[in-house]
Amino acid sequence: MTEFRPLHPESSMMSLGYDPFLSEGAIKPPIFMTSTFAFRRAVDGERYFRWAYGLEQRDPAEAMGLIYSRLNNPGLEILEERLALWDGTERALSFASGMAAISTSVLAHCRPGDSVLYSSPVYGGTEYLMMHILPGFGIQTHSFAADTPAEELASFAASLGSSLRVLFLETPANPTNRMIDIEETIRTIKARVPEGHSLLTFVDNTFLGPVFQNPLRFGADLNLYSATKYIGGHSDVIAGAITGRGNILEPISVYRTILGSVPDPFSCWLLLRSLETLKIRMTEQAKNARILASRLQDDPRIEAVHYPELLPPGHPQRLIYEKQCSGPGAIVAFEIRGGKAAAFKFLDGVRLCKLAVSLGGTESLVEHPATMTHSDVPTDIQFSVGITEGLLRLSVGIEHVEDLWADLDQALARAVDEPAVTR
Repeated sequence: MTEFRPLHPESSMMSLGYDPFLSEGAIKPPIFMTSTFAFRRAVDGERYFRWAYGLEQRDPAEAMGLIYSRLNNPGLEILEERLALWDGTERALSFASGMAAISTSVLAHCRPGDSVLYSSPVYGGTEYLMMHILPGFGIQTHSFAADTPAEELASFAASLGSSLRVLFLETPANPTNRMIDIEETIRTIKARVPEGHSLLTFVDNTFLGPVFQNPLRFGADLNLYSATKYIGGHSDVIAGAITGRGNILEPISVYRTILGSVPDPFSCWLLLRSLETLKIRMTEQAKNARILASRLQDDPRIEAVHYPELLPPGHPQRLIYEKQCSGPGAIVAFEIRGGKAAAFKFLDGVRLCKLAVSLGGTESLVEHPATMTHSDVPTDIQFSVGITEGLLRLSVGIEHVEDLWADLDQALARAVDEPAVTR
């Protein structure tokens, strides 16, 4: 019999890692709501624990047994196998939140005296971790603007010497959609660190991954996600995920076990449900976002729109987008005329879109980064990275695009005393 050709990820999401006949023929994996699992024999329990805690190397041909849901769970294992498939990686780990994924990964690989160099802007929670939490553990953190010249960035990295342990990038940046050339940034910095020094690169891939961008193809070591966003996609679960090489994920897995940042069984089940429609949702959301971004750009009530496909040909940011992304995603950042006062009137005026933080859900959400998601970022840093008082972040959902435009148009009419463009 001719072997069936390899499946695309969106096809494998329907069955990978799950045998219905091990669960009474159920087409979808059940929710394994149990804290602990029975061992058939005492020797099995001994062996599983030795493998789980790294006391003994497991033969890949031998299956890891189930122990306790803080360590493993059938739903968690199926989820992680499917997450790894999307990014084409050796392994994936899931977490109770995106911040759990980020903080656990950094703590697992950094020690007192180490340094983390991170791009700016980043998500407000990440900024707080970098500025206020990690220094308390003796881990020094340093930020750089996404548009920092390569030579200037390389010189600063060189000044950190062998203390530089993690390069943390977020691209596109939250909330401005500013992009970083992953490959060039890694190459530039690694050329200036001491020879033989182990520098790891983590990339927050929440905005475009895993459908429209895979940083691992450009030299990154780990993809990190707030799985709450597009991977979850329904605004009903809090979760995080990491994909990458097994040897880098292994210490993170140990820290996850001890810190207890593993997702619960129901969250795993919700994410498994969502992975089946991930590509469809992200593709439809991006289609709507393209239309809305273009209309906002033509509207005199808007000062600027930040969206990858609106960048002019030959623009440095456009070149990065064309190099490392296969689609623009569905986050549209735009600056409304009239600053904070107009922005708040707009937010109070939306009817179909929801005034809420988060992003990536099937419904459209809009928020004011300067006073909401990035309110913990000092004002001077906000301004330096493009988070203005008039900036709004729109996460475009799967509603009918004409209904979305009608809502934005009427909210703009309430907020800005200037007529819209006639269409």
